[in-house]
Amino acid sequence: MLDRPITHQVAPKALPITIPEPAIQDFCQRHHVQVLALFGSVLREDFRDDSDVDILVQFLPGKTPGFQIVTMQDELTQLFGKVVDLRTPAELSRYFRDRVLSEAYILYKQA
Repeated sequence: MLDRPITHQVAPKALPITIPEPAIQDFCQRHHVQVLALFGSVLREDFRDDSDVDILVQFLPGKTPGFQIVTMQDELTQLFGKVVDLRTPAELSRYFRDRVLSEAYILYKQA
């Protein structure tokens, strides 16, 4: 867990992708996800049809899945109908981690 959690909740004007909300909620509950958020080009005007969808995931304490994260990434690719790049905050470069965490748009947050 990083010192700085994913907290941004201001919705972008319009997302260029469809968010399958019930499926996302089910996915997060099954995989012990604490926070799931979009980041990167999907939140900016430079998103293109061939762009991937960058997703940030923060797991419940003690529930980090290890190599199962690859299966989770594949499942999210199916849900969104676009290639997904799934990352944890710890995997982000220290040079841009704070910016990503402050700009990420939360899709799911465990209550």
